Amino acid sequence: MMRRGRRGRGWLPAGALLFVLAACGPLAPIPQVRGNPVDPDRLSELVPGVSMKADAESLLGSPTTKASFDDNTWIYIGQITHQQVAGKTGIDKQEVVVLNFDSKGVLRSIKVLDKKDALPVAMVDRITPSPGGNISVWDQITRGIGMINPLGGMLGGMGPMGGGMVPGGGGMGMGGGMP
Repeated sequence: MMRRGRRGRGWLPAGALLFVLAACGPLAPIPQVRGNPVDPDRLSELVPGVSMKADAESLLGSPTTKASFDDNTWIYIGQITHQQVAGKTGIDKQEVVVLNFDSKGVLRSIKVLDKKDALPVAMVDRITPSPGGNISVWDQITRGIGMINPLGGMLGGMGPMGGGMVPGGGGMGMGGGMP
């Protein structure tokens, strides 16, 4: 039984208990399943040297992906996350299961990787140059000059200089030229 002291201190433990229950109950972050996490009990039913591709697919479902140049390597990628403060995502569980089959479809090996096997990825703080990405104002002005055709309307507007296929013009320049 709680002892009441001065100024109702007996309610403090009850308030703390209520706060803990609220944090662990409906206000707690909801786990989100991403990818195709593998059930460890189902994975344990696969036996290298005995199980086939059809067995793996019936127990684990379709793989998340297959190796780029090897249809006999199946990869299951799964992650369980939750929302954190400011929209960040916290990772509760992360797992990659790699199944290797031989050419006849018989399971040869099972490899399970988790968060501790992950390698850190260093972010590079530079910009990859791309063609046309760093055009100065002067480049923009001078590049546009060659595209202007002030005589285009007078000479039919055909061809690069507006002459196009003017009779006797030979299809080049301003429509002049030799017949």
